[in-house]
Amino acid sequence: MPMITVPAHFDGERICLDEPFDLKPNTKLIVTILMGQESDNDYESWLHLSSQRLEDVYGENELEYSSNLLKEVNPDYEGR
Repeated sequence: MPMITVPAHFDGERICLDEPFDLKPNTKLIVTILMGQESDNDYESWLHLSSQRLEDVYGENELEYSSNLLKEVNPDYEGR
């Protein structure tokens, strides 16, 4: 299922999309609430959220993979 991120805000009664987006009635949504952030700090909020998720995925317990596990070397890779 494709997911699309659209900025929005709560006006005190409803959640309002900040950009036009065509939604059909009863479209399923997932809402992420950024607590304690002012609207002009949205960029920093998303950076912090992204950083947290990256830490979850690439934490201290992440396995190290050796190059001998490669089945085929990419001849165009410049990091060798």
